[in-house]
Amino acid sequence: MQRPSHHQLRQDFRALLASSSCYHTASVFDPMSARIAADLGFEVGILGGSVAALQVLAAPDFALITLSEFVEQASRIGRVASLPVIADADHGYGNALNVMRTVVELERAGVAALTLEDTLLPAQFGRKSTDLIGIDEGVGKLRAALEARVDTALAIIARTHAGVLSVEEVIERTVAYQQAGADGICLVGVRDFNHLEQIASQLQVPLMLVSYGNPALRDDARLASLGVRIVVDGHAAYFAAIKATYDCLREQRGVATCDLNATELTHKYTQPEDYFVWARDYMNVQE
Repeated sequence: MQRPSHHQLRQDFRALLASSSCYHTASVFDPMSARIAADLGFEVGILGGSVAALQVLAAPDFALITLSEFVEQASRIGRVASLPVIADADHGYGNALNVMRTVVELERAGVAALTLEDTLLPAQFGRKSTDLIGIDEGVGKLRAALEARVDTALAIIARTHAGVLSVEEVIERTVAYQQAGADGICLVGVRDFNHLEQIASQLQVPLMLVSYGNPALRDDARLASLGVRIVVDGHAAYFAAIKATYDCLREQRGVATCDLNATELTHKYTQPEDYFVWARDYMNVQE
């Protein structure tokens, strides 16, 4: 069977955004998972930045993966994918000029869309990982991304964290991103439908929601009525793979049963404590 072209997959994703329905993403992290997701009938997949860091580096989600490493993984998926794939491009791997390079490389990799967030990354020492850049810088990054794309079917989705801002601040940011030309707005940290309704009432572009399975937002018809077209429930498939790999190898080796769940195993093998020590030793610069 002939695989759709990258341009056709981008048009397919645009059709999802233009529809009146809400679609849930499959977490795809390698070529095999992309093929499985398409075969099972998923309309769209997503390559998460945190998942790529685990898959490529076995590292925690500290913005350690480089653009080239992320693009290599996206390219492997893009070679075989027959469903549109969204790339979680984090902060674009730097400033607005870096964002332009990110868009060029991910477009070549074959993704159908990418999210570009306004988080201050990498996080500064002693600061929260949810700190945000200014609106003007966020707008500049979006404008740079739109300038850099060649295939205008590639969707550029602006992402912000609704859980760390007041409703008024979220609206100010998202309206600015909409006016800058974003093809959609991705929201993280939405608490419930009341929270979502206040934000969505001020927007006309399609919405993407990173809900992580929030039970207060489990109503696809209501989400769709508010303009939500894409929902990211999380990356359970990848964590299930971690757990299955551990259990299989443990049994093969004859090691005693371990009751660690996938999240605990991820913590164990990404060794985040080392990174905390290095951050304390090398980033905690006193004036």
